[in-house]
Amino acid sequence: MTLRTIRNLTIFLLAIFIISCSNGGTMTQEINKLPKIEDVPASAWEKLSQKKIYFGHQSVGFNIVDGIKDVMKEHPEIHLNIVESSDAADLKVGTFEHSRVGKNLHPKSKVAEFVKFLEKGICNKADFAAMKFCYVDIRANTDVNEVLKAYNDEISRVEKECPSTKIIHFTVPLTVTRTTWKTWIKKLIGKKEIWEYDDNIKRNEYNQLLIRTYGGKEPVFDLAKVESTYPDGRRCTFTKDGKTYYSLVPEYTTDGGHLNELGRKIVAEQLLIFLAQL
Repeated sequence: MTLRTIRNLTIFLLAIFIISCSNGGTMTQEINKLPKIEDVPASAWEKLSQKKIYFGHQSVGFNIVDGIKDVMKEHPEIHLNIVESSDAADLKVGTFEHSRVGKNLHPKSKVAEFVKFLEKGICNKADFAAMKFCYVDIRANTDVNEVLKAYNDEISRVEKECPSTKIIHFTVPLTVTRTTWKTWIKKLIGKKEIWEYDDNIKRNEYNQLLIRTYGGKEPVFDLAKVESTYPDGRRCTFTKDGKTYYSLVPEYTTDGGHLNELGRKIVAEQLLIFLAQL
């Protein structure tokens, strides 16, 4: 067996070992303990039950809504009427109204339809309104500055028209960072073109821009942070060119992007806590 063959075999076996340990991502020692729903006082849930909330979304949004229903079954102290609608007439006290907005792969269409629904009557009737992009809206070739500018322009305008409605900004959901033995061999031999990471890198970049724009000024629900946090508080990460990025925890999904029962419940709990604390 030649020295080159031995080297290649060693790299291959090491890559297989790394993949078996990582399941598509690594757990870092960065600890980010999420708040517990049991720690929210009854008075906060009572206050939330008097609010009117509208949420525009697509498929991951339906996962989150299902998660809210799951959580409310376990926590009868949380009282919200879940209604699928974009009609302001259905937005009553104690209602979490939600509907599809726009088309996947076309983030600007989602912002435009969300704003249209607000302007048709939800504006100033809802206490809180939010929309979220889907992971397919931000890909490797997306100009995240352009997407955020389009979002900010429309949201800034509607905020002036709807001073009584607080807009909640959502970070973009993540996907599992899919890696194969080829990916790890690329890393081991120092190749730069690891395209498998590029979609999630763009989502991380968009989320950083969003938080930089609105964080500390207006409410931001960091969906990506929740999706990338294990129950014990560790984060699911990957690195490229010396930078660390976040991925969806593999145990929270069955297809790499949509939330399974565990994932949707964890996200729903954190969203409800977030709303109760506003």
